[in-house]
Amino acid sequence: MFTLGTFILALQVQEGAVPLSGTGDVNVIEILQNTGPVNRTVLAILLLLSVVSWAIILVKMWSYRRVTRQSGTFLDVFRRSAKFSEVQAVCPSLPASPLVGVFQAGYAELNAQFRANGSGQANPGSPSVRPTLKSLPAVDRALLRASMVELTKLEKRVTFLATIASVAPFIGLFGTVWGIMIAFLRIGATGATNLATVGPGISEALIATALGLFAAIPAVWFYNLFTTQVKGFASQMDDFSLEFLNIAERNFT
Repeated sequence: MFTLGTFILALQVQEGAVPLSGTGDVNVIEILQNTGPVNRTVLAILLLLSVVSWAIILVKMWSYRRVTRQSGTFLDVFRRSAKFSEVQAVCPSLPASPLVGVFQAGYAELNAQFRANGSGQANPGSPSVRPTLKSLPAVDRALLRASMVELTKLEKRVTFLATIASVAPFIGLFGTVWGIMIAFLRIGATGATNLATVGPGISEALIATALGLFAAIPAVWFYNLFTTQVKGFASQMDDFSLEFLNIAERNFT
């Protein structure tokens, strides 16, 4: 009688899932060659997730190092400059720093208010007629909006690491269950319980489990690391916004 179990077993045998040679040596290549189509698909998905995960990790490590370096340079320029226009001139050379976007949003809001009032450019400590802000809360909102935009850029693709960390073990678990099921089907079909019969299915199950963990562990580790770094960048933007508002309030109100 043809059943689902006999169909699955036949599919495995057709794809080359035969008992391994009894030489006593563990040959991973031979195990992968004898793996059935379902487990091959599982392993391919896990391998793809691992490659994508490491690509995101390497790109983010490089990106966050640039952010840290350029933000430090920007803060040094900002605190040494006497005019906002001097800081604005440096901004194009520091595109990776989120503080640049926050500053430019605040600077643009200041100039927009000064133009509406018929005042000059926003430069604290200018000896000419001092321009006056119409609304300091509007500057605060512009800084907050820019901070959220920059934060979204920093978090881009990081959440995909959390997805990989959550999904990969379950995909590996599916491969594990499938391999064990094949092992039991072989026992039922052959009536033999020796390792030569059940070994291939168990081997496939263990390889799927290992590859699932290989994809998930780095993803969850670096997701936590990057999340902590993003929180640090967010705190830095909040501190800078307060510093910018203090200067604006002190010089333009």
